[in-house]
Amino acid sequence: MSKAELSIIDEVESALRIGSPEKGLETARRVTHLFLSSAGSFDDEQIALFDEVLERLIGTIELRAIADVAARVTLAEISAQLAPIAQAPPSVIRRLAHNDEIRIAGPVLQESARLDDGELVKIASSKGEPHLLAIAGRWWLKDIVTDALLARRYPSVSRRLAANPGARVSGDGFAVIVRQAESDPELAVSVGVRVDLPSELRRRLLRAATDAVRARLLSRAPPHLFEEIQSAIAAVAVGVEREMSGVRDFEGAKRAVANLKATGNLSEATLFGFATQRRYEETVAALALLSQSTVEVIRPLMQSLRDDGLLVPCKAAQLSWETTAAVLESRFATGAMKPADLARAQGHFARMTAENARRTLRFWQVRAS
Repeated sequence: MSKAELSIIDEVESALRIGSPEKGLETARRVTHLFLSSAGSFDDEQIALFDEVLERLIGTIELRAIADVAARVTLAEISAQLAPIAQAPPSVIRRLAHNDEIRIAGPVLQESARLDDGELVKIASSKGEPHLLAIAGRWWLKDIVTDALLARRYPSVSRRLAANPGARVSGDGFAVIVRQAESDPELAVSVGVRVDLPSELRRRLLRAATDAVRARLLSRAPPHLFEEIQSAIAAVAVGVEREMSGVRDFEGAKRAVANLKATGNLSEATLFGFATQRRYEETVAALALLSQSTVEVIRPLMQSLRDDGLLVPCKAAQLSWETTAAVLESRFATGAMKPADLARAQGHFARMTAENARRTLRFWQVRAS
């Protein structure tokens, strides 16, 4: 055991022995900072050491956290710092995730890769609405987790899941959302433009939707779903059931774009042309290659009604704002984004760094795979 590791243990033992609240909080912060400073270089044995000492410290802090504001703030800070770290101490992450206070549990519930599906299902089945909302905001949720979330029947959770393109939803899960959407126009629009919504459930949604909701669905429909939704609305209007088209095939676009790259003809200008022509599959495939990602990661970002996720691969590819705006607008078959929405997205894009975008994209890639 190294001198640094012995020093950590000695400091923790001293903090626990002295019993001073301030000493315990300061030691927890110092141990967390030490871990964060070299998290990527630690081996499994060293991570296990940090896991043990931090969990002991957090256990003592939790005993006072109910009445001690400083203790709650410290735990919330540790949670936020450890949440994005792939090598974070697993036992500590689980302990934080189960905390009843959402300020403490929220960061790791929404972001930590250390929480497996079983742990997420357990929390989704036992905790309250704020904890479920945090889980629903995670990218790349499997349907076993979304089923557990939807079983609690919180409309707010359904809205967040419907708007999360990385959340996989089962047929039974979609049935729950569609039933709730009959009295929730915002939810109806969010779920209605999802490409993975089963055909029969989309027809059920459109049958129950008002004319205003149907119009909004058409205005927000991405190019690959516009004709499908338009045809379904027409079929519903005349009382005719019509089978809707299957999932779009990206293989042809991927081959064409790969050939462009191989011949040196894939560039930002190429992507701009695809986007302005609303060639959806080619836009997705080109952005995936230019950002060094995959269609499996880019596609759900394109399907989302939110703009922030799609800004990440655009910044990672170091695209200009003009091209990025064209990519954002290519998601919709008709019309353009509202000027206020574009301005807000441009502000987010300007503040984002290429390095952070690439780091986020790599994390999403790991989760997607």
